[in-house]
Amino acid sequence: LFEIGDEPFYHLFDGQALMHKFDLKDGHVTYYRRFIRTDAYVRAMTEKRIVITEFGTTAYPDPCKNIFSRFFTYFQGIEVTDNCLVNIYPIGEDFYACTETNYITKVDPDTLETIKKVDLCNYLSVNGVTAHPHTEPDGTVYNIGNCFGKNMSLAYNIVKIPPPQDDKSDPIEKSKVLVQFPSSERFKPSYVHSFGMTENYFVFVETPVKINLLKFLTSWSIRGTNYMDCFESNDKMGVSQNLLALYHVGNVNYITSAFNLFHHINCYEDQGFIVVDLCTWKGSFLCTAVIPLLFLQEEQGKNLVSLPYTTATAVMCSDGTVWLEPEVLFSGPRQAFEFPQINYKKYCGKNYTFAYGLGLNHFVPDRICKLNVKSKETWIWQEPDAYPSEPLFVQSPDAKDEDEGVLMSIVVKPGVTQRPAFLLILSATDLTEIARAEVDVMIPVTLHGMYKP
Repeated sequence: LFEIGDEPFYHLFDGQALMHKFDLKDGHVTYYRRFIRTDAYVRAMTEKRIVITEFGTTAYPDPCKNIFSRFFTYFQGIEVTDNCLVNIYPIGEDFYACTETNYITKVDPDTLETIKKVDLCNYLSVNGVTAHPHTEPDGTVYNIGNCFGKNMSLAYNIVKIPPPQDDKSDPIEKSKVLVQFPSSERFKPSYVHSFGMTENYFVFVETPVKINLLKFLTSWSIRGTNYMDCFESNDKMGVSQNLLALYHVGNVNYITSAFNLFHHINCYEDQGFIVVDLCTWKGSFLCTAVIPLLFLQEEQGKNLVSLPYTTATAVMCSDGTVWLEPEVLFSGPRQAFEFPQINYKKYCGKNYTFAYGLGLNHFVPDRICKLNVKSKETWIWQEPDAYPSEPLFVQSPDAKDEDEGVLMSIVVKPGVTQRPAFLLILSATDLTEIARAEVDVMIPVTLHGMYKP
């Protein structure tokens, strides 16, 4: 939903959250969808106007108020959106839709009903968290968000939500902060969309895309702006990669040339190194960076990476920093590999071979890609005038190989009048089509999702 009354939303991240479900049962597929009843949605539909400011769309005071009421509305503080349109993930035995603020919304995955809104600030010291948490096999959830640290400077918190409780209590009530570390700029934290996790380490990439907190607080309150207006980029700062141990804190910084980042693909430890695969947005390439865990001062000026399957390098400089030069895995003019997926249950944080994602042509997703991150071999599914969504990997029962399973993607064909969308099921081995379930309604482009057995 990108229009309320006669007021449009101006950014892809602003449309009101619409949850989709394809129910596969007894050889049949049934499609359901429902708007999530967030405060942002309910109030907008009630007042027939945009009420809460979104990422790229500013909400203005009610025009029916007199001039004095509208003026003082600007000074009532920041009302943070709960429009949870980005992702959905499990916590304990429940499911939550989320965006990147401090609000998550509990939903029923069977009926798609909205159950309740949860403010994470009631349990954790965070101003917001990412929409890409990591979940361990036992159900433990890890996430990262920014917060106010010492001396009112900005910091980042890694938080932990425990697995389902034996007493059936809500795991969110037992959430805690594991680690806090400072922002490199006191009032300008980096925008964080995702992070990496290995068996023993968190990997946090601090990019030059910054949120100007002073601008955020003053301009929003006084003259009305949106989140995007408070973003700025400092390409001269490069990129800092912070390495944090799961069970003890290690403050080791690694530097590389500036890039923007949405999604981590995977991270893992191998022979004393951490391999980090990223989808970057400077030159639109997918790359591998290798972080050495152990090195001596005498190795200054030498390439510290000795892994045989990558050309990525890491060199210790005279000032003690380690300069990382990544290996490009996938690139092309105006091409990108995004919305990455892996065999998450078996290979998250472990040495892996295959990544799946969308191929973007001039920022338009027009194909599904499979990439062998070791050999760089690629496979493609593509159909004229068809635009797929994030491909979800579902492992086959009793699978022995990493890529033994299927990919599931919602595909839209805007120029088609009959059955303009379908659920596509591909073999994850070679991207050949297994089946499709067509529907007679238009489905908007989706962001992220999950498979629930």
